[in-house]
Amino acid sequence: MIIEPVDDISPCHALRRAVFIEEQGISEPEEWDDLDSGAIHLLAYEGQTPLGTARLIIAGTTGKIGRLCVAKSARGTGLGAALVTEACLRLKARGCSRAYLSAQTYAIPFYERLGFTAYGEDYDDAGIPHRDMEKPL
Repeated sequence: MIIEPVDDISPCHALRRAVFIEEQGISEPEEWDDLDSGAIHLLAYEGQTPLGTARLIIAGTTGKIGRLCVAKSARGTGLGAALVTEACLRLKARGCSRAYLSAQTYAIPFYERLGFTAYGEDYDDAGIPHRDMEKPL
């Protein structure tokens, strides 16, 4: 399994379309925004098969991990945890001292196992309950 930043984000978009739009029913306008062009896109793949992605956005010493998704065929393999770990390493290497993300509430225990702490209130994002989480790097 390889996880690395990519310039060609079309495989990342294909994964996001499959997971967020097709599986979770998020609308196209809610998924596609103007932040992709300035972001770092991590792609996890085996051979030529894209299996997971995450989008990193850096603002000062804070990095946001977003659009994290794993193909249905690779769920339960530890790939999601590997993506989050790699994202945190890359953010720290770029000078970030804090990572944060917007977690779907069902996934809070997953992120807690990776050292994130939830804060604030639950809120709706694209019809799905979310809560913010953070981790010092």
